[in-house]
Amino acid sequence: MINLKIDPEFQSQIPPLTDDEFKQLEENILKEGKLLSPLIVWNNTLVDGHNRYAILQKHPEIYFSTMPLPFESREEVLAWICKNQLGRRNLTPEQKLFLIGKQYEAERAEHGCTRDDVQRTNGQFSRSSQNGNSGESIKTCERIAKENGVSKNTVLRASKYMKGVEIAEEMMPGLKQSILSGQTKVSKADMHRLAKAAYYDRTQILQDILHPELKVEPKPDADGVIRVSGKAPVMPFRKFESVYDSDAYPEDVRYEYVALEELTTRFRISFNYQLEQMPDNAQRDVILEIIHKHKDYLASLEAALADVKDQTA
Repeated sequence: MINLKIDPEFQSQIPPLTDDEFKQLEENILKEGKLLSPLIVWNNTLVDGHNRYAILQKHPEIYFSTMPLPFESREEVLAWICKNQLGRRNLTPEQKLFLIGKQYEAERAEHGCTRDDVQRTNGQFSRSSQNGNSGESIKTCERIAKENGVSKNTVLRASKYMKGVEIAEEMMPGLKQSILSGQTKVSKADMHRLAKAAYYDRTQILQDILHPELKVEPKPDADGVIRVSGKAPVMPFRKFESVYDSDAYPEDVRYEYVALEELTTRFRISFNYQLEQMPDNAQRDVILEIIHKHKDYLASLEAALADVKDQTA
């Protein structure tokens, strides 16, 4: 019997069979006395047919064949696996969304895309030297959307969802299967939030997602400041109505616009608060030093965004 290599990443993209499905597959193979379809391999690594190969190891007398495919990279293999699995009819909505996101990211990585429009280098933003890849990324998104009968925005959201699920799996092995099978209920927004979270915030965020009943919202002090042990205090901030929270802007990016406006407003209010609370000149000098440290970064970001806008106009 040929011994094939099992790549954990390749295998993890394939939704596992239930016990009953695996038993039925085994019975069918034993009845036929051979595998009707060849196992797909890349070099000597199994790409498709993991469940059938597991059965073959239990019954080495069963005849089987392999079909090598000429993949050029791991990313190409991953994209093929996802596309092949998306052709199945018995996927859960969660599995389908995950596979769409995984295929999109695998194909982007294959083309060398790390950002759609700009890349960050040493704290500065500039036009990517791989601008051709930006167009390739857009074409990839459009093609995958068409193949699966969804919108381009769904593909982009699927990418964020997939990343959130993979982070959850890293933190708690077995959680991916539980989420994708529908056993553990989490929202797409929850996975997006986990995908975008800073590394040191992931544990608390995942805890809040899985056990919302345990989440305790911190309460502001008498002066309106929210203080949490181990974190910088949150200054008083009054909610405001954003002009970007309207039907005039696409729903899938509306949240990002509002969040950015809120961030810049918090920045202004927080610094005003600090200046009022710290009249000492030495303390003011430190605050100004912090501001100036990021002036060049903000200027370069503004220039990069304007540059991309000019090129796409």
